[in-house]
Amino acid sequence: MSSSFPSAPVDALPVVVIAGRPNVGKSTIFNRLVGRRQALVADTPGVTRDRKEGQAVVRGRAIRIIDTAGLEEAAPDTLYGRMRASSESAVADADLVLFCIDARSGLTPADEHFANWLRRQGRPVLLVANKAEGRQGAAAAMEAFSLGLGAPLAISAEHGEGVADLMSEIADRLPPTDLPPVQKANRRTRREQAEGEEEEDVRPPGPLRLAIVGRPNAGKSTLLNRLLGEERMITGPEPGLTRDSIAVMLHDDQGPIQLVDTAGLRRKARIDETLEKMSVSASIEALKMAEVVILVLDATLGVHEQDLQIARLIEREGRCCVLALNKWDAVEDRAATRQAIKDRIETSLAQMRGIPVVAFSAMTGAGINKLLPTVRRAYDVWNRRVATGALNRWFEMMVERHPPPLVDGRRLKLRYITQAKARPPTFIVFGTRTDQLPEDYQRYLVNGLRETFDLPGTPIRLLLRASSNPYARS
Repeated sequence: MSSSFPSAPVDALPVVVIAGRPNVGKSTIFNRLVGRRQALVADTPGVTRDRKEGQAVVRGRAIRIIDTAGLEEAAPDTLYGRMRASSESAVADADLVLFCIDARSGLTPADEHFANWLRRQGRPVLLVANKAEGRQGAAAAMEAFSLGLGAPLAISAEHGEGVADLMSEIADRLPPTDLPPVQKANRRTRREQAEGEEEEDVRPPGPLRLAIVGRPNAGKSTLLNRLLGEERMITGPEPGLTRDSIAVMLHDDQGPIQLVDTAGLRRKARIDETLEKMSVSASIEALKMAEVVILVLDATLGVHEQDLQIARLIEREGRCCVLALNKWDAVEDRAATRQAIKDRIETSLAQMRGIPVVAFSAMTGAGINKLLPTVRRAYDVWNRRVATGALNRWFEMMVERHPPPLVDGRRLKLRYITQAKARPPTFIVFGTRTDQLPEDYQRYLVNGLRETFDLPGTPIRLLLRASSNPYARS
């Protein structure tokens, strides 16, 4: 499934929603259908809190798969009540609902309650009896006939049993479509992949990949909901509500954006639960896969060391970054606060110099309209290429203004410079004994590149090579 991609907009694809009470294996089924370990899975009820989306291909047809939080009885104003409301909203938009039960533990009153609720929703339902390993499990699954949702399909998502039958049933039950079949993605050879490493600035097709990161309770999920214009993510005063990295699609006037909300990143010393370690790993992986990263700060708290650690990770991975100052409506001295936060970031991280800053309130929406245009501009800078002629004229001027220092009584010779790639902008300096070029001189060149060629806030890579000038006479 990973070798295919949909030839139609994601919003036009049929939607299959996986629903059921907590800990019946919904996320394991989701991972099986999308073909990779995309959702967090643990032997703990309530691991999934937000809807998680993925794509699968059944009989050449692309579909959207949505994993939901477990359905359970709870007051509307509680965390579990909000989780249930999100799951019910997903069911309302489904073309097909996979209602999952645990065949190993048998039917529960909660299964019966939500089966009755599902029948009233008028959505097509496929009853899935998960954890039905072997003959005994398949026999136990037959108990689910009493739910009145048709014949149960016995599977074991953990062991892969019955998954092919599940895919076939999904294909049979979805409404017909006029959408064209998915196309096969070209499989590249190892040599082509190796050569592609030098061409990373050639953007692959698809939406801009944007991740939202930050410490717990900075307002990341509230920001995502505001951008989408709907209560897509579970939010509330409880810290650490988001456990998994959740990808959703949105569109601005320049095209599609794949937006990923992530779990809050805390200091390693404070991460002691296996589930939280999995959440943090998923957040870091989402950051690495992004093209642009929005680093969300609580403007009322200023910059903490953990914020700087996250910014260092963004820089180390070569992603471009937009600094998002949330809860701006609660800040009194805004000019001083904005400058203090920006100074702290730029003083601690030279590669973040000139980082774009957007101040807003995710709760009220004030200032949000400036965020995506700023993201697009940061992305353009990250992709920027400098003409070789202009680059070398600048380089000659910089070397003439401040020649490289003497090392062991001999002056280093820097001959020429070229841009190897963008995403992030990467330059190679050629010369003699370049391995001895001091770091402060390298910073001098990087700062000059940033100022002269308008590369604010994006990581700049400077590589050094010992080589003769190929343009010189032999």
